[in-house]
Amino acid sequence: MLTSHIRPRHQVLELGCGTGYFTRELVKTGAVIKAIDISPDLLELAVKQVPADNVAFEVVNAYEMPYPGNSFDTVVGSSVLHHLDIDRALKEIFRVLRPGGTICFTEPNMMNLQIALQKNIPRLKEKMGDSPDETAFFRWRLKRQLARNGFSNVRVMPFDFLHPSIPARLVPVLENLFLWFEKIPFVKENAGSLYVRAFKPE
Repeated sequence: MLTSHIRPRHQVLELGCGTGYFTRELVKTGAVIKAIDISPDLLELAVKQVPADNVAFEVVNAYEMPYPGNSFDTVVGSSVLHHLDIDRALKEIFRVLRPGGTICFTEPNMMNLQIALQKNIPRLKEKMGDSPDETAFFRWRLKRQLARNGFSNVRVMPFDFLHPSIPARLVPVLENLFLWFEKIPFVKENAGSLYVRAFKPE
């Protein structure tokens, strides 16, 4: 979902790479990748876990990136925007993205009951290991925010009913059922995640 549009030699910015879990997939595309995070400790682990020649890990604040405007063909991230001031982050992402470039993110869906409880009840939030400023998104609101920050052809789609607690042996059995859920109006709105894709106009 986050890499199918990436081609070899594309200039890619990964926002909030953490320990490099998703970066391992990005490097397989053959693109030139800048993987950034605010935490030096996490990046130290990422460098060890992803020893690839086509990625550079850098400590960078997502609100004030040191890159020139129109630098990247695509900006991607897995569960990172919900940690940020979304309008500040989108403004900076838009700046560094090339005209015609794409953003792709996956983010938690506030319409999912567990996520809604986890993000809005302080005691539960702390117990689940969330940071105090961490949130989730309503897809229609996020779509408006993207459009307000200049992005076009905005898609925000709910997906993913595979809960992390489901035993691995049951995943093949349930996968097709959950894919069917993603196609049912109203039911799909309760999925655990949102797939976000948008473009910078040319």
